[in-house]
Amino acid sequence: MPEQTSGRPPTIAAVLAGGTGARMGAPVPKQFIEVAGKPVMLHTLEAFEAAAAVDEVVVVIAEGHAERVRELVAEAGLRKVAAVVAGGATRSDSSKAAVEWAWRRCGGDPGCRLLLHDAARMLVPAKVIAAVAAALDEDAAVTAAVPSADTVVSVREEAGEAFMERALERGALRRVQTPQGFRIGVIREAYAAAALDAGFTATDDCSVVLRYLPRVPVRLVPGDERNLKVTEPVDLAIAAALLE
Repeated sequence: MPEQTSGRPPTIAAVLAGGTGARMGAPVPKQFIEVAGKPVMLHTLEAFEAAAAVDEVVVVIAEGHAERVRELVAEAGLRKVAAVVAGGATRSDSSKAAVEWAWRRCGGDPGCRLLLHDAARMLVPAKVIAAVAAALDEDAAVTAAVPSADTVVSVREEAGEAFMERALERGALRRVQTPQGFRIGVIREAYAAAALDAGFTATDDCSVVLRYLPRVPVRLVPGDERNLKVTEPVDLAIAAALLE
């Protein structure tokens, strides 16, 4: 069981870094690219190290990079990182690896809490981590989200071309961020149900709960525009500017 810092159930943060960052076009995975003198991943890990609501951190990394992560953790003196585990072929596979590690770490306690966060969101503010963790006092599934400033449309495709079909109501739309938080029994049950669906795909974890456990409400808490996901080379420049 993780050592708790308060009377609440233990909270584990899983930093998901299983991707290779192919769109970045760099010789190393994007989580190891340096921004303001530190690898992307280290900025992310330091945010969770400083989060009072987080008791432990597990890093989920692509095969072949675990030792580099351990070196970063040791060099930075991060005390909350309890393990570095192998990810999977997809984002969901890496999430499932984190869920199963945390389930064992918590001794099968379904009330244990898990925050799932993309390593590429290196500028996650402390207030967002705190808000997601705090919302788990009352809800079993929570995500950070921000309003959409852009008009979003549904499209139809004809002969390889896209045509606007309908403009969606912007006031009812949000852009989902991470961390996403769960009582671990809920997210584990959701992924177990998803495993029975041959057509299962997901790009985030709350959508798995929304689809496979519709009885469980997914709460939204305010995200932050700074909490961008480093995906393209331009994102590195934006992140560096924000750090300055």
